[in-house]
Amino acid sequence: MAAFDTTRPSTGLSAGRPSIFTSAFAALAGWNDARVTRRELSKLTARELDDIGLCYGDIEEIATRSGR
Repeated sequence: MAAFDTTRPSTGLSAGRPSIFTSAFAALAGWNDARVTRRELSKLTARELDDIGLCYGDIEEIATRSGR
């Protein structure tokens, strides 16, 4: 698993602005988080979803929210 250090201060020409690579990485990570969340919630039964206060109609909204 790769680690991404975000504690270093920004320096150079792009100080204060995210680079295109950082933005692309963040978008890809968000998409993957939403995909994983959607897949895992879809595996649950209606009873299990009800136990955590959700229904099948909530899965897309929850997955989209987790991908941001």
